[in-house]
Formats: sequence, C-alpha cells, structure tokens
Amino acid sequence: MVLIHGSRQVGKTTLAQMANQRLGGTFVTLDDPAMLEAARRDPVGFVTQPAPLVIDEIQRAGDPVVTAIKRAVDLDPTPGRFMITGSTNFLTVPTVSESLAGRLAIIDLWPFSQGELARSGPETFVNLAFEHPEPLRTGPVGTTTRDDYLEAICKGGYPAVINLGSRQRRGWYRDYLRTVIQRDIVELADIRRAESITPVLTTVAALTGQQLNMARLARGAGVDPRTAAGYLSWLATVFLVHRLPMWSRNLSTKQAKSAKLYVADTGLAAHLTGKDPAALARPADTSVGGLVETFVVNELAKQLTWNQPDARLHHFRDHRGPEIDVILESLDGRVVAIEVKAAISPGPGTARWLAWLRDRLDSLGDDFVHGYVLHTGPSRASLGDRLTLLPIDALWKPGLRTT
Repeated sequence: MVLIHGSRQVGKTTLAQMANQRLGGTFVTLDDPAMLEAARRDPVGFVTQPAPLVIDEIQRAGDPVVTAIKRAVDLDPTPGRFMITGSTNFLTVPTVSESLAGRLAIIDLWPFSQGELARSGPETFVNLAFEHPEPLRTGPVGTTTRDDYLEAICKGGYPAVINLGSRQRRGWYRDYLRTVIQRDIVELADIRRAESITPVLTTVAALTGQQLNMARLARGAGVDPRTAAGYLSWLATVFLVHRLPMWSRNLSTKQAKSAKLYVADTGLAAHLTGKDPAALARPADTSVGGLVETFVVNELAKQLTWNQPDARLHHFRDHRGPEIDVILESLDGRVVAIEVKAAISPGPGTARWLAWLRDRLDSLGDDFVHGYVLHTGPSRASLGDRLTLLPIDALWKPGLRTT
C-alpha cells in the first residue's frame, strides 16, 4: 500500500483524488463524520470496498481500521490495493499501534517548493551538488532579489495562500492553526491545556534555525520543560516543526549534541512571529537570518523526497568554534556542506568552516565533495578548492539539470 502523509493543506487529498480518478476504485475521507462512523463500526467490512481503496485522513479512525487493512494485505498482497493519507506522522501516533512495516511505501508531502511554484519542473540541486558541482560554479548570476526572497519567505508554500494578499494570508494562517491544534493535536493527544500549544509553536518560530534548548523553549512559552517537550513532539507529529540532527564522524571531541529546530513552512513562521517582508528588510531585524536558513533547509528537505542520490540532512557544531548550517551526507558517506547567509554580499571568511571541514575530511579520505555558501545576492564565485558562493535561487532555477 501507499501512505501519503504531511501537514494539513499541503495537497494530500488532491493528490489522492487525482490517483483515484486515474486508477478508479473507491475514495473515502474520514473527515466525513458518516464515513468515520462507518469505519469505526465495521472496520473489516469498510476496507473491502472496491480497490484501489483510497482512505483520506486515516489517523482519525485509529487502530481498528489500520489493523483491518493489515489483515487484508496479508491475505492478498497484490500491490496497489490501498492508498491512505494522514495529517499526522503515521509512525508516531499513539492511537495507532500497527506500523504496517514491510507493507507500506511512504510519500512525504511538503508545502510547495520554489520550483513547483515557478512550474519549472523538479529541482535537482542535490543531484548537481553531489555529482556535477562544476555547472553550479559556472551557471548564470541569480535573478532573485533580496526583497523577492523575503517575500517568498513570508508567503510560504501552502497551496491555499499562494494567491492571497498579506491580510488574507494572516487570516488563513490563524484559522489553519486553530484547525490543526483543536482537531488534530487535541483530539489525538487528549490535551487539556490546548491554549499552551500555540505559545510553544510561536516560541519555536522565534527560535527557528537554532539549536533546541528545552529550558529556553519552555521559558519562552511560559510552561514547564516537560510540557514543552510533550507539545513539541505533537507539533512534529502534525508536521509543523522538524529537527535537523547533529552530524558527527568524531571529528571533534566537544561537539554539541542538540538537534536544530525548524518550523516546516517559513510563511507559518513569519505569521507566528508577526513578520512581513518590510520588517525583515530592516537592518536591525535579528530574525531574518533564522528565517532565511529555515527557507533553505526546507527547500533541501523537499528536494530530498525526490532527488538521487539518497542523502540525509544534518547540522554540525563544535563548542570550540566550527559551525556549519547544513551537512548533506549520502548513503555512501560523501558529504556536501552548506552555509546560509542572509547578506547580499557575505564578507571575508564566509567559507572558513567549510574549508575547515574539507581539510579534516581530506585528511581521512576523499568524502568531501563540495562546500557552498548560499546568499541573497546574485553572485556566483569560487571561494577556493571545492568551495563556491551561490545565490539561493540556484536551488531551483532551471537550466542546471542532470539527465
């Protein structure tokens, strides 16, 4: 079977309906109270509807329906009989004990990427960064201005907000959060103090791109650390936040252990922190760096759902100094390192820690592929051996593709 999961309003239902229209079969959504009641009343009979059976928002039915699907698949393992969608992380919902391990192909669906918004086709930056870095060095200058980047950050990638004005967008995000918190988190987690969830998420938005410090997060949200940790887990379960784990090959003995924390959509983060493009453009604004980094990390995470080679996202920090925003490590151990700068023209030393990592890995083998500094200006330039300055729009601009 296939599971499409991701946050609400990213297009899971639309994608599932398109598949249903193409393949035939049956489409049901458990957001429909009558369908939900039918699924709970007779889960075994419910899953015997004509295949392919598409069940939207599977998490609302809980364990009985999932167990019924598992039994049906075990009896007849013909591929493609079921497609399910979920607005919560299927593998972490406590009301669902069956993981469907070995029976499930998972598709992670994010808000739109910049390439999708531009209708320029699937972005291949990750492919190029690992396999063909030279075209990235010699490509055209960037055409996206810093103001354009700030507008894209504040707009975000949810399909419903793309054509909305700033005032309408604020209303949409407000209603969206109310729905996710009241309908998904509170309903699944049986949380009594639902009013504390939004302050936790707002504090995460203010700290996006920084290392997770639970005491600081709890203090900012006005809750105790244990409550903050519980709510943070639920915010990750409904795909509103995600973590970037620490990368290590024992290059240092004093590496920080904490993951970095990010809001999964910069439009949502900007809404929560009350930022618009004009506010972010002010020289004194201190939040722009975290939002620009979040924007880049999220674009990379989206690309990793379709790019080859397979790679994983990390960050690196050493208490003694070295700090690198993003480490992409392929399954064979090769490394691409990325620094993100909100400046139009990053100053001297901007690739200092990339060079440090290159030299460290070179001393151990040949795993360092390339290091990139992504910035909000237009320039592309060599910064030394396997180090390159790139505009952020190199992540999605067409004309730099592998076959």
